Order: sequence, then structure tokens, then C-alpha cells
Amino acid sequence: MSRIRTAVPIPTEPIGSLPRPIELVDALSRKDSEDPSLVPRYEAAIRDTLTRFEATGSPVVTDGEQRKYHNFLTYPVHGLPNMNPDGFQIPFAAGHIRRMPRLTHGPFRYRRYADEFLRYAQRHTRVPLKQAVISPSALSLMYPPDGISGYSREQFIRDLLNEHEIEVRRCVLAGAAAVQIDFTEGRLAMKVDPSGHLLNSFILLNNMALERFSPEDRRRIGVHTCPGGDRDSTHSAEIDYEQLLPSLFELKVGRFYIALAGEPDRAHVLRTIRQHMKPDQMIFVGVVAPIDPRIETPEEVRDRVLEAARYIPLAQLGTTDDCGFAPFSDDTSTTRDTAFAKIQARVQGTALAAEALRRP
Repeated sequence: MSRIRTAVPIPTEPIGSLPRPIELVDALSRKDSEDPSLVPRYEAAIRDTLTRFEATGSPVVTDGEQRKYHNFLTYPVHGLPNMNPDGFQIPFAAGHIRRMPRLTHGPFRYRRYADEFLRYAQRHTRVPLKQAVISPSALSLMYPPDGISGYSREQFIRDLLNEHEIEVRRCVLAGAAAVQIDFTEGRLAMKVDPSGHLLNSFILLNNMALERFSPEDRRRIGVHTCPGGDRDSTHSAEIDYEQLLPSLFELKVGRFYIALAGEPDRAHVLRTIRQHMKPDQMIFVGVVAPIDPRIETPEEVRDRVLEAARYIPLAQLGTTDDCGFAPFSDDTSTTRDTAFAKIQARVQGTALAAEALRRP
């Protein structure tokens, strides 16, 4: 008698950002991002995003970060009076540089929390929504190396952790299916400081925030890591995952979203994941690459999932996109049509893999 495998559903989730409609990008190039005349454009972009997301069959959706102010990184503090634009530099392989703002004086406070984006999206879809938030470690780069007179780094860290906790807790209470902490600076930290001291400080800081949440809450909280994705370019793809993953899996969250589709040696990364993952962690592997203009087929995605299933227990395996499709609002390197086609391939390919894995 042939042995029948028990059916194991494979969860699949997006990362977050999607390209804005060209009309919105054009308007943002001419107007301040908070100009009241842009509100109808933002709202139309969010409604269209959710409609198209639902059409892909995705069991979890996002608002595409259509209204995150300028980017996924500094949306909480955009427009604050105690910021200068000349902060930490993030160089990309394509030759361009993104910059963090620099904090000029205290106290540090968020100007907006991500639950405002979540609550608006909930009015326009019944599909479970996840919400991405930026990590404390990323925002810690705003504090200048030479300090701020009258506002110590210790006080800044206390304020930063308080603000992050407020944001995550508000998203959880608002009913987010998952709260994803964007930690794209993980591999970058090893590029900036190969000794590992910077990465370890990031892990410690993020865990200080995560320890404020209950084990039940942390099962709904995840961390996303990738080598960056902006204008079809990365900032740290040359850093081997072996330098990141042992520390990454020390983060006290239940979900890990790991860019994988764009890696030149996926099997090597999967072996590293298997070696360092813990039994209570869900691993969502990237199966489509947003910075690759070619649209993956569902069959390609299926094969990538089956490959991952050889290393990761099925009960702990999920799929995702490698990165957001447009983390910075002025990035037009990928079209909305391409992004949704890739998402649909992810959803369909994951279903094909689940079907293949439940056969005798």
C-alpha cells in the first residue's frame, strides 16, 4: 500500500511595498507629500492596490505602502522639525545613495504610527492585512556619532524603544494578521562593520523592544531581511548569509521573512537556515525577486518551494517576496503590472508546491 502524506498548507505573504501609480509619483515630484490635494490620489492608489491584490488570490495582503511618506524607512519621522537630511548614507550597487535624516536635538518622537495606514486599508478589504514597521535598529542610525548636547544616546534609545513599542502594539490591537519589522540593515551592518559588533548591537536593541511583548504577541511579529532593493539594485548582496543568519535567529519573534530567490546559491542559504533556525520559528522564504524584471512562472516558484522543503520542515515553511517592490516612493524601475504578476506567480506556485507535497 502506498504511503499517503498528510496535507500541509503552505502560508504565503507579501513583504509590503508596491509601485505607486505613475500619476501619484508624478504628483509627489511636484508637491509636498502632505499636500491635502494628494489625499484623493493616495486613497485611489490604496483602493486599487487592495482590489488588485485580492485578484491575485493572496490570502494576506498589504496596502502596498502607498502612503508611507517617501519610503519604508523614515515614514514615522518625516516632517519633524528636529531632523536634518544629511545623516547616515546607504550606497546602492547601481551608484545612487539614500540617506537617513540626522537627529539634531531631543526628544525623539514619532510623528505618525503605521496603524493609521492599517486602519484605512481595513475599511476597503476583508482579506487579512499585515503591516510592516521599521526596526528600532534602523532608526538608531539617526543619532549622530558625535552625540547631541543635552540629549544623551541612552535617553534617545529609551525614547526610540518606547515609540517602537507604541507603534507595534497599536498595529497588534488594530487587528494586523502579522506585524513585520523591516530589518534590511542586517546584512548592511556586516558590510559596514565586518567584526560583527554593529550587527550584534542591532540584535540586542531589537530584542530589548521585543521583550516588551508577550509570547503570544511575538508569534504574530516577524522580521524581514534582504540585501536591499531600490531601482533594481541592492546595498549588501555580497555579504554571505552565514554572517547574518546565526545572529538573526536570536531575534525573539515567531516569523522570519528571508530574501532567497535572488541568491546565487539558494541551497547554501537553505543549509545555513536549517543549521541555525529554531523549532518554534516560521521561515518564509523569498520565491520571487522584485528587482529581477523577468516574471517568474508558477512552475518556477513551485520548484523553489520544493527545494526549500528539503531543508525546512513543512510545518515551519512559508513563502514570500524577496523584498518590497518599491520601498522608496520615487522608484519606478518596476511597474505595478509586473509586481502583481509576480505576486500571482508566488501564490499559484506555492499552491502547486502544496499539491505536489500532498501526493503519495
